[in-house]
Amino acid sequence: MSGTLYGVGVGPGDPELLTLKAVRILQQTPVLAYPAPLAGDSLARSIASPHIQAGKTEIAIRLPFSPDRGDSESRYDIASENLSAHLEAGRDVALLCLGDPLFYGTFAHVLARVAGRFPVAVVPGVTSLAAASAAVAMPVAMGDESLAVIPATLDEDTIAARIDAADCAAIVKIGRNLGKVRGILTRLGLAGEARYIEFASAETQRVRKLAEVAEDEAAYFAIVLAPKRTNP
Repeated sequence: MSGTLYGVGVGPGDPELLTLKAVRILQQTPVLAYPAPLAGDSLARSIASPHIQAGKTEIAIRLPFSPDRGDSESRYDIASENLSAHLEAGRDVALLCLGDPLFYGTFAHVLARVAGRFPVAVVPGVTSLAAASAAVAMPVAMGDESLAVIPATLDEDTIAARIDAADCAAIVKIGRNLGKVRGILTRLGLAGEARYIEFASAETQRVRKLAEVAEDEAAYFAIVLAPKRTNP
């Protein structure tokens, strides 16, 4: 019998935001995998570390976290085959993902490569969007309002059009795109109510009004919330 591949959401930063189910899967699964930069530690693993017991087989999926993504696809191919070898041998594998596995998550890339070959289970996690709205006590959507989640890596016209079509906008993947995002929201008259949240829920969390953030200090793992209503 083959093993099961678990996509486990570890939340946005606070280890206490892992669900009870996520902790149980981490404890009972012999093989743990997680995305990591080409050099350095994995953020997903560091979040889950208080819940990881000794003796696990650990696999770091090294990826180029840059705008052009480099050779990510071939790296996902190699990682998926590596995980498949453990699954074929009957060992369960938990792939840790920041936030939720299927909300801009690494797990989706692996899932596409192994779906239909092995049993798969997904353990949802608290998203960075939920943590960001909690950090500023700002509802992301109310009543009949619509919400657009928009990558800041898109071009200006596309971002503006998606904001215009929704009642509230959450703009993700900020980093070097802060100036572009601020310019768009200023033109749309939304910059005054917009809030910038980086590393939501983590010890390094920082919350600012959008106007207070310098372009050279914006983090990639940041979100700008831009409602069209007036908030307290």
